[in-house]
Amino acid sequence: MIAVTGATGNVGRTLVRLLAEAGEPVAAVARRITPADVPPGVRAVAADLADPASLRPALDGAKALFLLVAGEDPAGLLAQAAQAGVARVVLMSSQGVGTRPGGAYAHAAAFEQAVAASGLEYTVLRSGGLASNALAWAEPVRAHRTAAAPFADVALPFVDPDDVAAVAAAVLTGAGHHGATYVLTGPEPISPRRRAAAIAAAIGEPVAFVEQTREQAHAQLSAVMPAPVVEGTLAILGEPTPAEQAVSPHVPQLLGRPAAPFSAWAARNAAAFR
Repeated sequence: MIAVTGATGNVGRTLVRLLAEAGEPVAAVARRITPADVPPGVRAVAADLADPASLRPALDGAKALFLLVAGEDPAGLLAQAAQAGVARVVLMSSQGVGTRPGGAYAHAAAFEQAVAASGLEYTVLRSGGLASNALAWAEPVRAHRTAAAPFADVALPFVDPDDVAAVAAAVLTGAGHHGATYVLTGPEPISPRRRAAAIAAAIGEPVAFVEQTREQAHAQLSAVMPAPVVEGTLAILGEPTPAEQAVSPHVPQLLGRPAAPFSAWAARNAAAFR
């Protein structure tokens, strides 16, 4: 059995489905989850990563664990996994751990360090920005056909969360990944202005792009993010390093196909913007 934390999220939901379709027994874990949230045959387990002991029922009989960076006790979470007999852990981390060590990414770095020290077989997936971050535009696009963001023409290679899930499934079920760190990006850098245009094409309606100032974006993000994360996010969006703008080869290497472009994500999720 494979335990998947964050099972109702953008990556976890697809990962649960892929594993179930492959015939793997799955325990789907989230703070608030019911059997209605998972495919038939998948066990839904409510647990909170802020409380490592709450994860134990989901780990009974598990051979592998897909772990999010959540809570403040990664060593406690991994101790629960080891005690339950889990042999393999795949951690979904952030590209920023490698490109901007410390600061906003210290939390994710602590999880990476704990996984490496756990004694378990492990793999780290450092995701770039997710294409699904554009869902923040869903309401204004539906209501006003507008999308606002700072740094209109600064491009980053956003990755389709379904590609992250597919990589996670391959690593959880395959061999030869112990100790590896994979950076997951899309196939090309794409700017906010071009992402808005891709959404417009997907819904068949014009979408006006509005460039925010850094101050406006800071105020908007501060409503939903801690201050260090806001600063780290704006730094990447506005002044990305060459590594953050580079396209990683790991998605095509691991999946045997090209990474999906943002336009494919937009077409698949067009209903959210109509």
